[in-house]
Amino acid sequence: MQSVSALRGQVRGTILETGDKGYEQSRKVYNAMIDRKPRLIVQCADVADVIASVRFARETGLRIAIRGGGHNVAGLALCDDGLVIDLSRMRGLRVDGEHNTVRAGGGCVWGDVDHATHAFGLAVPSGFISTTGVAGLTLGGGIGYLTRKYGLTIDNLLEADVVLADGSFRVANRSENADLFWALRGGGGNFGVVTSFLFRTHPVHTVTGGPMFWELDQAGDLLRWYREFIPNAPLEASCFFAFLTIPPSPHFPERYHGRKMCALVWCCTAPHEADSILSAVRGFRAPAFEMVGLMPYPALQSMFDPLYPPGLQWYWKADFLKEIPDEAVNRHLLHASRLPTTLSTVHIYPINGAAHRPANPDTAWSYRDAVWAQVIAGVDPSPANRERITAWARDYFDALHPFSAGGAYVNFLMDEGDERIRSAYRDNYGRLAAVKAAYDPGNFFNVNQNVHPRHAPRAASDPH
Repeated sequence: MQSVSALRGQVRGTILETGDKGYEQSRKVYNAMIDRKPRLIVQCADVADVIASVRFARETGLRIAIRGGGHNVAGLALCDDGLVIDLSRMRGLRVDGEHNTVRAGGGCVWGDVDHATHAFGLAVPSGFISTTGVAGLTLGGGIGYLTRKYGLTIDNLLEADVVLADGSFRVANRSENADLFWALRGGGGNFGVVTSFLFRTHPVHTVTGGPMFWELDQAGDLLRWYREFIPNAPLEASCFFAFLTIPPSPHFPERYHGRKMCALVWCCTAPHEADSILSAVRGFRAPAFEMVGLMPYPALQSMFDPLYPPGLQWYWKADFLKEIPDEAVNRHLLHASRLPTTLSTVHIYPINGAAHRPANPDTAWSYRDAVWAQVIAGVDPSPANRERITAWARDYFDALHPFSAGGAYVNFLMDEGDERIRSAYRDNYGRLAAVKAAYDPGNFFNVNQNVHPRHAPRAASDPH
């Protein structure tokens, strides 16, 4: 059996064990609720390091977790007493302006991609915060500001480089390993370690974007307006609805500090049409204040980064929605009035438009018929508020879940069990299980929102 010293001779990156300088910092993740202690952390420098790490884990029987560059609020980037394959140093980028593509390393965050593509007047549909990891967001689907115009992130994925459970390397695209490529587009980290992604880019440079805020007593009217607006809005316009508390920051008017409010956060990719689009909501209900303006797309993507730095306590609950009936609006108003902490929030993201063009079976992501993705996030810096924010998020979810489409976006799932994972994939679960059996029959990659290989025994669940 290989020793750790033998592994050190095979990798160019850094290997950290308990007690090593840098180990404690390296085992920290975005969500401070997660406290796991791997036996080894391999900070990979390249694909060869990933291959060596996979083969070492197979030979030694160590459980593995895969860490990209971003958030993973559920904590699935770590495992106790196992080996973490950390890709965060693999942040290479290459933009091809002639063919409108960008290749991103598995450790990139979206801020890296935005910076590189913006110089070419291009962007990839991604998320809402620039510190989100490319790998995690993509493999789960990829909802963001550009979804209505250009689809999910997976709809713009052209190719992936993957290290499989046996340590072999594959390229997955529509013509090579097409079944694996299908599964990677929404199936999460079940099928291998994705070391790079090739994306299609789109002409996005300057947008009209930012938030508009209303008093909470206007939230009911505004949410009813929003549910009618989004299904018929021009694809160049996107906005998500939010319940929030105004933080005590100089960026916000002091008289609103600490006040619970609602908001629409806009992104208009046709700035010359933005005034006519935004006049609809301004005419319906004038906002208390707004921070909407012309800005580079990366500025919008990173606008909320300072509010949500690493090291906060997070607990999420989520659903897909096809409609928002009046009773759901009433329940939102009740529970949003009880936002437990300043950073806790509720977002309702639009996922129609271009995201509806593929059919549910076309990718592993199976909610092409949903119109919104809803996430309820309990957030606070203090561990003392952990139970408070968790209980609030669960209660809110329980009240609204009866109005949902039944399942959730895997990127918003915590450790919620097999039934919730199956509900996320619906009719696609069987095909995912078959692909899993073909590429990972022993369920080697199981620290994730796990799809069990067809006909294979289930791996023991992570007790944490």
